Amino acid sequence: MASEVEIDEGNDTKGTMWVLEQKLDQPMDEEAGRLNNMYREKKFSAILLVRLAFQSLGVVYGDLGTSPLYVFNNTFPHGIEDTEDIIGALSLIIYSLTLIPLLKYVFIVCKANDNGQGGTFALYSLLCRHAKVKIIPNQHRTDEELTTYSRSTFHEKSLPAKIKKWLEAHAFRRNALLLIVLVGTCMVIGDGILTPAISVLSASGGIKVDHPKMSNDVVVIVAVFILVGLFSMQHYGTDRVGWLFAPIVLLWFLLIGGIGIFNICTYDKSVLRAFSPVHMYRYFKRGGKDGWTSLGGIMLSITGTEALFADLSHFPVSTIQLAFTVVVFPCLLLAYSGQAAYLMLNKDHVVDAFYRSIPERIYWPVFIIATFAAIVASQATISATFSIIKQAHALGCFPRVKVVHTSNKFLGQIYIPDINWILLVLCIAVTAGFRNQSQIANAYGTAVVIVMLVTTLLMTLIMLLVWHCHWVLVLLFTFFSLVIECTYFSAVLFKINQGGWVPLVIAAAFLVIMYVWHYGTVKRYEFEMHSKVSMAWILGLGPSLGLVRVPGIGLVYTELASGVPRIFSHFITNLPAIHSVVVFVCVKYLPVYTVPAEERFLVKRIGPKNFRMFRCVARYGYKDLHKKDEEFEKKLFDNLFTFVRLESMMDGCSDSDDYSLNGQQTQQSMEFPLQGNGTDTSTSTMNLTTSSANWIVPAGASSGSHGDTEVDETEFLSGCRDSGVVHILGNTVVRARRESMIPKKIAIDYIYAFLRKICRENSVIFNVPHESLLNVGQVFYV
Repeated sequence: MASEVEIDEGNDTKGTMWVLEQKLDQPMDEEAGRLNNMYREKKFSAILLVRLAFQSLGVVYGDLGTSPLYVFNNTFPHGIEDTEDIIGALSLIIYSLTLIPLLKYVFIVCKANDNGQGGTFALYSLLCRHAKVKIIPNQHRTDEELTTYSRSTFHEKSLPAKIKKWLEAHAFRRNALLLIVLVGTCMVIGDGILTPAISVLSASGGIKVDHPKMSNDVVVIVAVFILVGLFSMQHYGTDRVGWLFAPIVLLWFLLIGGIGIFNICTYDKSVLRAFSPVHMYRYFKRGGKDGWTSLGGIMLSITGTEALFADLSHFPVSTIQLAFTVVVFPCLLLAYSGQAAYLMLNKDHVVDAFYRSIPERIYWPVFIIATFAAIVASQATISATFSIIKQAHALGCFPRVKVVHTSNKFLGQIYIPDINWILLVLCIAVTAGFRNQSQIANAYGTAVVIVMLVTTLLMTLIMLLVWHCHWVLVLLFTFFSLVIECTYFSAVLFKINQGGWVPLVIAAAFLVIMYVWHYGTVKRYEFEMHSKVSMAWILGLGPSLGLVRVPGIGLVYTELASGVPRIFSHFITNLPAIHSVVVFVCVKYLPVYTVPAEERFLVKRIGPKNFRMFRCVARYGYKDLHKKDEEFEKKLFDNLFTFVRLESMMDGCSDSDDYSLNGQQTQQSMEFPLQGNGTDTSTSTMNLTTSSANWIVPAGASSGSHGDTEVDETEFLSGCRDSGVVHILGNTVVRARRESMIPKKIAIDYIYAFLRKICRENSVIFNVPHESLLNVGQVFYV
């Protein structure tokens, strides 16, 4: 069955939501504040702090730690003419590491985490909670009472309030903010392709150093085999081997730091002059344009910094700071200084500076550790890519894909098969296509610097709207960050034709996919909002809804958190029967990292009691995963039964607030925490609404039966459940109108239609048995 509807794109998309005015239980402000500030307030013992800092090395710093493999090679691709250039380049590396990873990210940006979650979408979710910038308006004020939904308030005439109003005033600004976030996200996905390519290829290059006559093809083949093995093992997850990551990375840092000390003492101690910033000025004065473009190689020393924030996971910021200041930062400075000292006397070895500077006795052990460190760095970036795609999907910006939870202990460890194989193919194409580090490094630098620019812009809004910093501090942070990052960006622009175009092409492809999918999702939601059925029409059908009520429960899935969806009216006008109990199920994602299981479900009744119609809203965060359908269905019914028991203790019947009646209407809404039976506890909202208006009840309809006892209705629901549960899903097809522009027709009729065809069906996501599934088709034009 299918219907066709045409809506005007310019109509207002705001729909009425539930009005919950009076609550019997008090909001959990104290508990929410305690949870939201746990990373800031919790005191760790010294031993636990050191232990967590040690574990963070393997998760957070792998990418940043492997940068010494290829920095000097890409800084001087045409060789070194003057040894003073080595001092100047080292000085730039030292201050780049100090200003960007140390000061900006470790001590400022990492504090902008969303309850321990980092990355571009974590910043965006913080902004969505403090300003109405989310494009899909499916939130309700009850969502703000979640313990994980933290936000601060400010005075109406303050600067943050003015900026908030400015962002919310026009849809163009909200779309522009979303587009910036998507650009940053696409560049992170590009990192997921380029990091394994350059890290593994650089580590494999050590084979050729010891065997100079070996063909470069052998190095590429070895790198490809390692990459295939790495991506093929992703479905096992990192839970089983994750305990090895921290020791490997710690050993790697100690090795490169120790080799650095050895080289400084053995070759040239004068490289320590590079700590004077005057050598940066002399480097640019001496090198001119070539010195400026070499910043593209210098910038590789801070690649992995954005992955540091994206992989923040649940490590407290204090442990990240401890690990960086005590281990990572000193070891990296020693490693780069040691390579510089070696090059002062061996400037012809700049092509393989890292491996050439290793003492001969420990060459092969270091090569093995370097390979493992490159794998760990690649793994961290791949995991970050999976995580950010999952976040994009939760916010309606990516097609539905299969997400596998690989760990029962850690929420964020996931595996996305389709994305994994796409990353593998692209990674092999980049590795085998370029065949050398230099062009991959140019591409890598372009992706990293664009992500940094996006983070700076988002951090500016975070500092104003979330932290309420003084505008002078915000201006200083933004100014110095943009000066440094735009300087690097101007340098990588010179290398667009030398490989820098790769991340731009990859990002452009993913950006088209993500934006078109989001556009189609928004239009589908607007269609649902505009075409929802009035409650007066439902009441006019009477308790039987004008049909035969057959035993069983019908779960009608909809994107609406309020109102009756159009697929329901389409269903009952084309079929002669409907189930005895109808439950409208809305699964929606909120801009929070997780929704506690006990706060996930909201339940309310629609219409009089004898209509047997309910609504259940299941709320998820961007880190949450759908469990098996059996568990979801069980919790849904547990909450429904608890709702009925609590409702039976209240006088009057519960009516919907989504329709109007003759005369003045006064409403009272009540909210109860609904506790499930047994070990499964879940919280739901019970909305009881009473009206003082005179009801217009059609023939055959009766008001809610007050004689029904709790036992009667719960037994009735149990009997209906035993009779069978049918899942009714809407299959909405979006088409562009005939008069639409050609770009819009291409986006909707071809790209979006193709994505809808290849993405996972909702029935698969909810694991709905085929024999219990009923699809209701609709077509609408935009």
